[in-house]
Amino acid sequence: MTEASSKHGRLIVLSGPTAVGKGTVEAALRRRHPEVWVSVSATTRAPRPGEENGVNYWFMDDDEFERDEDEGKFLETAVVHGMAHYGTPLGPVLEHLATNTPTILEIDLQGARRVRERAAELGLDVEYVFIAPPSFDELVRRLVGRGTETAEQREKRLETARVELAAESEFDVTLVNDEVDATAEALWGVIAEEYGL
Repeated sequence: MTEASSKHGRLIVLSGPTAVGKGTVEAALRRRHPEVWVSVSATTRAPRPGEENGVNYWFMDDDEFERDEDEGKFLETAVVHGMAHYGTPLGPVLEHLATNTPTILEIDLQGARRVRERAAELGLDVEYVFIAPPSFDELVRRLVGRGTETAEQREKRLETARVELAAESEFDVTLVNDEVDATAEALWGVIAEEYGL
């Protein structure tokens, strides 16, 4: 256990394949447990309908993102689906952990791996939680039902999802997202244990 982890709860990294429902589970968790803070990622992708800057993501152009990356302002960055840059702003994460606020990063597999690489360097203790679909067929159904991607984008996401599913063993805990509220409560159980709540 690191010196930082003896004083504060662990950073919770929530990951899993595309369209598994990470965001839906996280939203259900926050409705029941508003004391949980979820990091807002930065991205260079365009906003989807209804998304707000600073709420869903910090939307940035490529130059702004690259400048912040060069200045070390991200905990991790990744190019997702070969299309857009994503990153976790480091400052707010450290601020919330310092006040022992239950802190979650909802990120893709690349991001989770980069956090693992930097955690020791930053003195962070991390619990890695994998959200899995009940089956691959259900994952396909959810992705198609979302209706936010073109056929080509969906195929690229499904290729990525196959790789992401194979990485489940890299995580400390797996939660199968069969039913959103039950999965959110299971996630709260992990957080409560880590933070002594």
